[in-house]
Amino acid sequence: MSGRNPADRNLTWHAGAVDDDARRKNLGQAGATVWFTGLSGSGKSTVAVAVEKKLLDAGRHACRLDGDNVRHGLCADLGFAAADRDENIRRIGEAARLFADAGLVCLCSFVSPYRAARDRVRAIHAAADSDRPARPFFEVHVDVPVDVAESRDPKGLYAKARRGEIPEFTGVSAPFEAPESPELHLPTHELSLDDSADAVVKMLEAAGLFD
Repeated sequence: MSGRNPADRNLTWHAGAVDDDARRKNLGQAGATVWFTGLSGSGKSTVAVAVEKKLLDAGRHACRLDGDNVRHGLCADLGFAAADRDENIRRIGEAARLFADAGLVCLCSFVSPYRAARDRVRAIHAAADSDRPARPFFEVHVDVPVDVAESRDPKGLYAKARRGEIPEFTGVSAPFEAPESPELHLPTHELSLDDSADAVVKMLEAAGLFD
């Protein structure tokens, strides 16, 4: 999109006086983003909440961005058409990258149904220069059959979608493009919540995020 390139608008990244080594020494960890993607009702938010609790209980630094929460403010102007969904994910990806830059583990739980949009978020974290290193990005597919997700349906969204009250609803009238090679696959209909959260924490530990 025209005007998206910072160089076209005479913008440069303003680096601070705290480098990654100093931040890691202070926090005992490196920053990263964990991106939970899956159908509504798959358990994304539930797992993210449990992971955040486990990390904080272990003295780690984490924050959580949730689909409904960000639409109260940061993305309140966006709807659910494909273009709005893409912009929603782009904004969250940029925000998550900022949290990762600050040394936090940012847990993001979003349906994010389109593979290309998720790939752009991964690219945001991979982008690096001398003042802004790349950040680890972990895609977690919270995967359940649509009938399982619909049977949970805590907000009654599937029922509304099947009545035509919610257009372009993922899993009913809009597609979900599953990740092709996620860092972690979580079939939450087969795993307990504790086992699901432990799998995420172990993934982060194996990646060397924590001292």
